[in-house]
Amino acid sequence: MTILVGLFSKTPKDPLKKKHIEKLKEIKKLVKEKKYDSALKSGKDFLYKMPYHHDVLFTMGGIYHLQKKYKTAISYFDKALEIASYDVEILLLKAYSHQKIDENKRAIQCCEKIQEVDPKNKAVLALLQELNS
Repeated sequence: MTILVGLFSKTPKDPLKKKHIEKLKEIKKLVKEKKYDSALKSGKDFLYKMPYHHDVLFTMGGIYHLQKKYKTAISYFDKALEIASYDVEILLLKAYSHQKIDENKRAIQCCEKIQEVDPKNKAVLALLQELNS
């Protein structure tokens, strides 16, 4: 029996890509269930195979931020920003991480970069006010 997949099918033709999508869903599910250690392990395994996957890098950085491991979080955010240098969510979390470890100049730099693309971002305005006081 031959199954034809259409041009706009939701099923990726590349079986490896399908595997990656499933792994990403698994990681997000673990985070949602607050199983951070398992999510970190799965994320590290994923990044070993695909070292520059934006979503996984962001998720890993976010978990480390939640665990108050700010320097580790920043390293993951930096890698994700190599892919998408103006990702507002990553820049904001990176700014908060810098703030937590008293690197206010770097936090301000992140805020300024966000303001280049989103000048009215309320979270950034609030953080800048806090950093400058």
